[in-house]
Amino acid sequence: MTHTLRLPPLSLYIHIPWCVQKCPYCDFNSHALKGDVPHEAYVDALLTDLRNDLDQVQGRQLHSIFIGGGTPSLLEPSQMKRLIDEIKNLIVCEADMEVTMEANPGTIEAGRFAQFQQAGINRISIGVQSFQPDKLHILGRIHDCDEAVNAAKQAAELGLRSFNIDLMHSLPKQNVTDALGDLRQAIELAPPHLSWYQLTIEPNTQFHSKPPTIPDDEILADIYDAGRQALFDAGYEQYEISAFSKPGLQCNHNLNYWRFGDYLGIGCGAHGKITDLSTQQVIRSTKIKHPKGYLDCNNQYRSDSWPVKSDCMALEFFMNRFRLVEPCPRQDFAQLTGLSEDDISAPINQAIKKGLIEQTDRHWQVTPLGQRFLNTLLDLFM
Repeated sequence: MTHTLRLPPLSLYIHIPWCVQKCPYCDFNSHALKGDVPHEAYVDALLTDLRNDLDQVQGRQLHSIFIGGGTPSLLEPSQMKRLIDEIKNLIVCEADMEVTMEANPGTIEAGRFAQFQQAGINRISIGVQSFQPDKLHILGRIHDCDEAVNAAKQAAELGLRSFNIDLMHSLPKQNVTDALGDLRQAIELAPPHLSWYQLTIEPNTQFHSKPPTIPDDEILADIYDAGRQALFDAGYEQYEISAFSKPGLQCNHNLNYWRFGDYLGIGCGAHGKITDLSTQQVIRSTKIKHPKGYLDCNNQYRSDSWPVKSDCMALEFFMNRFRLVEPCPRQDFAQLTGLSEDDISAPINQAIKKGLIEQTDRHWQVTPLGQRFLNTLLDLFM
């Protein structure tokens, strides 16, 4: 480390681990619900977990909250309100702070979004994934097309700060026409934000043990190119590899991740990343993964923490930063990693030579070629 670290913005991630059932593609820390959600006990644990981490705030205001899962909308709205109210008592929050909750259409009855809005949620991310019955069945989703459409309409009618539709492409046996049909149906619902991402087969999933047939690389490229154009034509701007929004309506929480900001993580298996000015280190941490262990841990929620090693720091920084379409300020690299540009001159020069990035006096900019071959670009920093 050769530069003094500066504190980036601070966000909070909250993990709600339960789902009605586990989807075959999902590698998140989610657990099929057996019995009732322990609403009050889990919120009690979340708040104690947060209190244990308050020293990591280091005088900052909270920039954003993201409640993910699992299926956070399984939590009772009254307990969600208690959770958000107490967070605001514990940490000073930025004015008009973005508070996002993930929700699945199949777990939401009429009026439930309004209750969550009253609890303090101002942005909802709806896990649609597809509108096509055969694809929903393959993906193990428990909602149907009508429920997905109704959930999006509910979110739109509430006048939330924003809402997002999560949509997958390159699904088993999917062609370009099918993929564009899904995307156009999502666009018709006019979400301010669309996360449109490719299905990937991850280890420790049902799809990994029994892989479905997914489209070949040529079809994948055609789907991606045609889909991006459809989104551009509908007035969406791409600001990250798989994230599109109407102007000014990007997801602030995810932007903080990708800009190498800090975040506290509370809940089962939640990850955190904190810049520690006292030790001049970037610290990563994880919490106890299984719900039973988390609830029975006697207030010792952290399972592990470790400083990011200097020889891994550049890769971690660019793995996030180069996902974004916006230019990367060169000063951010030194101020957020503590490293010098001299430490990365070789891979940066290689990336420029290969046409993967462009460089000015102040910025690095990923090129369209670099966006398409991001893994090739990141390999240079390994």
